[in-house]
Formats: sequence, C-alpha cells, structure tokens
Amino acid sequence: MAASQPSSSGPLSGLTIVDLTHVLAGPYASMTLADLGARVIKVERPGSGDDTRAFPPFKGEDSAYFAAINHGKESIALDLKSPEDRVVFERLLSQADVMLENYRPGVMERMGYGWEALHEQFPRLIYGAVSGFGHTGPDSQRPAYDMVVQARGGVMSITGERGRDPVRVGASIGDIAAGMFLAQGVLAALLEVQNSGLGQKVDIAMLDSQLALLEHAIAITSTTGEPPRPSGARHPSITPFETFHAEDGLFVIAAGNDGLFAQLCAALELPIAEDPRFASNPTRCDNARLLKRLIEAVTIDRPAAYWIDRLTQAGIPTGPIQDVAQVLQDQQILARNMVVDVLDESGAPAYVAAGNPIKLSGLEDPKTRGPAPRLDGNRQAILDWLDQAERATK
Repeated sequence: MAASQPSSSGPLSGLTIVDLTHVLAGPYASMTLADLGARVIKVERPGSGDDTRAFPPFKGEDSAYFAAINHGKESIALDLKSPEDRVVFERLLSQADVMLENYRPGVMERMGYGWEALHEQFPRLIYGAVSGFGHTGPDSQRPAYDMVVQARGGVMSITGERGRDPVRVGASIGDIAAGMFLAQGVLAALLEVQNSGLGQKVDIAMLDSQLALLEHAIAITSTTGEPPRPSGARHPSITPFETFHAEDGLFVIAAGNDGLFAQLCAALELPIAEDPRFASNPTRCDNARLLKRLIEAVTIDRPAAYWIDRLTQAGIPTGPIQDVAQVLQDQQILARNMVVDVLDESGAPAYVAAGNPIKLSGLEDPKTRGPAPRLDGNRQAILDWLDQAERATK
C-alpha cells in the first residue's frame, strides 16, 4: 500500500487509486472502492474535466449527476500530452496501488502508458481497464455506450412487453454492471499482489458484463434452442412471479416455490393449490395467464396496501411498485442508510445519493459523504503529498 496519504477508514484504507475514468462505468467502480476506504485521485482533462460535470440536473453550476458518482474523490487536471503533466502523472503512479482507465483499447499504449509499459516500470501496480468490448476480440476498437451493449448483449431482447418494441433497462446497467465487475477484479488483483508482489491487468468489457447478467436467458436458450422473448414483469421460469392488479393499481407477488404458492392460495382463499393445472411450478408456467386472471379476480376488490399487508403476514414475498421519490422515503431503505447526503465544500448537505450497499461489521457507514471535487481542486494538496511521500522513501 502507498505510504504517506491522508487517513481514511475501511478495509481499503491506505490504498491509493489513480483514476483516469470518466462518465459512469469506471467512476462507479472507483466510487465503490472509495466507499470501502480507498483514496481516489481523479485525473481529469484540463478545462472541461469529466463529461458528467456537464450532465443535468444542476444545482447552481454544479452537476448532481457528477456529485452522485464522484463524491469523496480528489481531482487533479493533467494533460497527458504535456511533458510537465506527464512527470506529475508518473509521480502519481509511483505512489499508487491501482490505476483505472476507460479509454478505447490502444489509447493508453499510444501515450506510453499501456499495461506492458506500466507493468515493467511499476510491477506492483494494478491496471484496471473497462471498455465497451474489452481489449481483445475483433470488435475491441469499436466505441460503445450503455444502450449499445444492452442491445447487443441480449438484455433489450428480454426487456419490455411482448409484441412491443424492445426497451433498455431504466438504470444504466451496461455501465453499472461493468463497474461492479471492475471493482471485483481490482479486489481479486489486490490479493494477488499480496501473494506474488505483482500487479495484474483487469480487463472488463461492458458487453461481457451484460452476458454475465443473463443467467436464466442463457439456460433457456441453450436447453430449448429458443431464445426467450420479452415477458413484461413476469419471470419466464417461475409462476406466479409478476405484477397483479388491485383495486387501486398494481403490486407484485413472487411465490417462488410450491410451498409459497399453497400459502398464497390460502391467504387469497383461492382453492386451487391442488388443481393439476397449478400444482407444480412447470404446470403453473404453462397456465400462467389463466392463473393471473384467477388471482386478479380476488385482488381487484381491495387496495394494493391491503393485499401487501395480508400477504406479508402470510409470509408471501410481495411489495408495492414505488417511484424513486417513494423509494427515497422507504423506511427500510432509510434504516439501512441507503440514502445519504453529499456535502458541499462548507460541510452543508448539497445533494442526495445512494448509500453503500456493502455493509461490513467493521466498516463505518456514515450518513454523509464528502464533497465532489472541483476540477483540479486538489492539485496543491496532491503535489504536497507527492513531495512528502517521495522524501519518505529516500
């Protein structure tokens, strides 16, 4: 671990990450690692910085989107084509444990900072790369965004309503899944450094990450020879497992096995648990539309809240369909500290962001997060730290 850096808490305390990534996949990974205690030094383009600094919504002139992903990091603006800035960048690398980048494959090599060159110069340095299609394969040079990999990776083919146009998942899972896998890869590489003393290259493709999310779709396709199609809210292999109409709108029921189905029938006073058409999950899947109509014939007469309360008392997995405003007020979510305040430079709450879903017994889980950095706002502090670190190693 790099020495002489600002103190932090968490299992990754003492870890220094030099983060060249921008927009979402890479910054999501470095945010996750920062929440676990790592120090993240964000290297940005002079003048404009990370693209998301220009993404709405804004509070004053500052992007809430940028703050939600980059809170608690530090910023230094470097032009890696400038000889003077390259010196600073290499000084950073000499003190870093991890470098992250999300350029198209070949860009770092052309700047002289590809994996092979850096591994020779800094053998312990972990090189984390995330790109649309990875650093190998015939399409490695193609550009990609979230929607491109959701489409090509098969996710859009199973998302939406049957008979209608495909839709992307509302959250940017093309980026976010890749960011999660990048963080996992970095953690695995850290263990290898402890064992062998050598850093690893972590090569994450957004397209690969989409395929890794398709557990049931791959099983269905490889077994039946037929790819699944959009099924709306219904699970293609479990029934009942979808939305149902109540008197005042939709709610969800997920009775994932025969025992839960029997409990559901009892709670609904619906005498079909032993009906051969519904007695097992395969037969329920074959008769899913009929079963939905039978359940809704009961649930349509009462509000969703009534059924959620009744089914919850009966031990049936169920819940409301909430919008994001409702989610931010959900008592379970608040009790888990999953809504946190991002502070401004004066220490006052400025933005709201998602908390850290990784709850460790020895990890502090504060209700606030440090401010998002101003572009190049930590330059002098970072340079002072480098001077101190270099003096300490002489």
